[in-house]
Amino acid sequence: MIFTAGNILLIGSILLFVSIIVGKTGYRFGVPALLLFLVVGMLFGSDGLGLQFHNAKEAQFIGMVALSIILFSGGMDTKFTEIKPILTHGIVLSTVGVLLTALFTGLFIWWLSGMSWTNIHLPLITSLLLASTMSSTDSASVFAILRSQKINLKHNLRPMLELESGSNDPMAYMLTIVLIQFIQSSGMGVPQILSSFAIQFIVGAATGYFLGKLAILMLNRLNIDNQALYPILLLSFIFFIFSITDLLKGNGYLAVYIAGMIVGNNKIMHRKEIYTFMDGLTWLFQIIMFLCLGLLVNPHEMLEVAVVALLIGIFMIVVGRPLSVFLCLLPFGKRITLKSRLFVSWVGLRGAVPIIFATYPVVANVPGAHVIFNIVFFITIVSLVIQGTTVSWVARLLNLSTPLEKTGNDFGVELPEEIDSNLHDMTITQEILDQADTLKDMNLPKGTLVMIVKRGNEYLIPNGTLKLHAGDKLLLISENGKE
Repeated sequence: MIFTAGNILLIGSILLFVSIIVGKTGYRFGVPALLLFLVVGMLFGSDGLGLQFHNAKEAQFIGMVALSIILFSGGMDTKFTEIKPILTHGIVLSTVGVLLTALFTGLFIWWLSGMSWTNIHLPLITSLLLASTMSSTDSASVFAILRSQKINLKHNLRPMLELESGSNDPMAYMLTIVLIQFIQSSGMGVPQILSSFAIQFIVGAATGYFLGKLAILMLNRLNIDNQALYPILLLSFIFFIFSITDLLKGNGYLAVYIAGMIVGNNKIMHRKEIYTFMDGLTWLFQIIMFLCLGLLVNPHEMLEVAVVALLIGIFMIVVGRPLSVFLCLLPFGKRITLKSRLFVSWVGLRGAVPIIFATYPVVANVPGAHVIFNIVFFITIVSLVIQGTTVSWVARLLNLSTPLEKTGNDFGVELPEEIDSNLHDMTITQEILDQADTLKDMNLPKGTLVMIVKRGNEYLIPNGTLKLHAGDKLLLISENGKE
């Protein structure tokens, strides 16, 4: 069956529904939901139920839109206060680490191609191109797994991993584009390569910063009566930032990530509505992106390169990624423990980003592009199966996991940022009742008020004479610093 204007909504709705149900089921067994979305696409594809989707350019466009939203949303969730202690570590991993991973893996692929028993024979530059497409860790996979499994980590590892995965896609993208240009132009000089990298980094970072500031200004200054339009306004900024940066020869992925960080770390109007909208939109595009990539691949073609791809995947997991991580973190000495380095080495997940980058050689008609695509797809599945399902287990094994800190309150109530107050909840215990069984007798701090009392499924408006019961939950409001 081929996608048409008449059936795309029907097929799309079925695919989305099946993906969500399968993802919910897989979550119970610790299987990454993103892997299952990929599998659903493969099951419905040409080798499965027969849906025909073979346009790499369309898949690339869908991936570009999805990554813009995912990286911006990831940037919004990256807090300056959390990444400040590990900012240098994250930047080194997302730049030098990506370069070293591509170099080590590319040389291994080239060496493997020279073996008489292998069925791939790629020259050095093409081997480096293949390695470059999958040299970055996938932000969608890392964000989703760390958050869905509610993993909190010691030694600032969580913000380090999220910073690395959110900011290393630009480096992998630039390596991929430069190597494609190198192949097509029969060689580029070192000055041209360095110039291309510098322009993409500088323009991308500058555009993301200034347009992020402009987005904040627009969100706070435009007085729109319908608050539902604020998230849509921000969405238009995301696409504008990516597009204008690309037109200026900068790196659009870097720009949207930095812009997301700028917006997320400043006061904006209707933050709750914007975050809720962006969270839902991020999940929608993650599902669409993985489904499209699953539909695009022909699984029987992956079987032809399975042995070689498995060897490359194991090399990346066991040698390439760990070696690059240890070399990058070497200058930081004992500030990063051995267990932390091992864990960072293990959480080098590959996901949709390498597959999307692997479509660039296909669209550019690079010799051997379809082999590159199939190998990258197979390695992504291997990475999600081996690494994605064991992240929490490895964290516990290395004694790096800690209980996730509670955020928000059990009432689901939030205050606008303009109100300089905090909301928090407390549960009434028998020990509290032994000292005071009414609100007027409780010794609450000055400046703290009880807003509402939850008793079972009932909500009570409090007054001083309300008799409290064990198990009651109180929603309190207090001035900042007086909790």
